[in-house]
Amino acid sequence: MTSPRLRRLESDYELLRSRFDGHPNILVEALGTVPPENYRVTYQVPSLRLDQSNVPTVVNTTVVDFELPMGYPREKPLAVSHGTVFHPNFGEYVCIADFWSPAQSLADIVIEVGEMLQWQKYNIQSPLNAIAADWAVKHAHELPIGHAQLDAGTGLIDIRITGEA
Repeated sequence: MTSPRLRRLESDYELLRSRFDGHPNILVEALGTVPPENYRVTYQVPSLRLDQSNVPTVVNTTVVDFELPMGYPREKPLAVSHGTVFHPNFGEYVCIADFWSPAQSLADIVIEVGEMLQWQKYNIQSPLNAIAADWAVKHAHELPIGHAQLDAGTGLIDIRITGEA
């Protein structure tokens, strides 16, 4: 009999594969043994970095590592970006606490982080990066910087019944 944690890790692994295999904007790499506790996700979406003059500049690729702690799924995953992302909710780690729930799948978290990178989602009330939060207030009319619909094409079927035959 497998533990609830192991079943959850297996479920997340299968869902990540089914939702993102062949995805145009998200590449998910499992790190370690199956089912993995670590993933590297490469996002092909616009995000912001500071250039040498400390001016926010658009880049099109961001890599984020996800680590599933021993207390997962009761504890939230740890997400850390490679390189410094200019965003109110990115610092030494990515703040996913605003939307984390144990009922949420890891695939949903991957989507949420991709939306954050594009500035489709951000929280300026409790920022990890106060400078980026201030910038967001001043540049709200320029946001979001990206419009990729990351959850499109996941194989979900929308059936609408419009009338009787």
